[in-house]
Amino acid sequence: QAPLVESGGGLVQAGDSLRLSCTTSGRAFNLAVGWFRQAPGKSREFVSAITWSGRHTYYSDSVKGRFTISRDNAKRMVWLQMNSLKPEDTAFYYCAEQNPSGESVYLSEEYDTWGQGTQVTVSS
Repeated sequence: QAPLVESGGGLVQAGDSLRLSCTTSGRAFNLAVGWFRQAPGKSREFVSAITWSGRHTYYSDSVKGRFTISRDNAKRMVWLQMNSLKPEDTAFYYCAEQNPSGESVYLSEEYDTWGQGTQVTVSS
């Protein structure tokens, strides 16, 4: 069983694109995966999530239409494609696996395995 590991963060200009990657744990459960972010002085915020099958995706209103989540279970990978980035997207981004008994993909409390995060900074 491997820990979750994020990569792909960096410093970009407003309007640019960035693709985050998450290597999941490989646990033997059909787990949804979510992306959350946290900026200094703010609470952790839901960004996006995807079910195990990949047939259902979820987005916060602030990123809908700009971000796209996808996964490949054979590779244990989840990606977050971020387009038209804005300065307000600046935050530390985390991927997480939902608890097998989780009921809502929107709540951080329903996830039990987290990565260390990757920093995304968008300049104006």
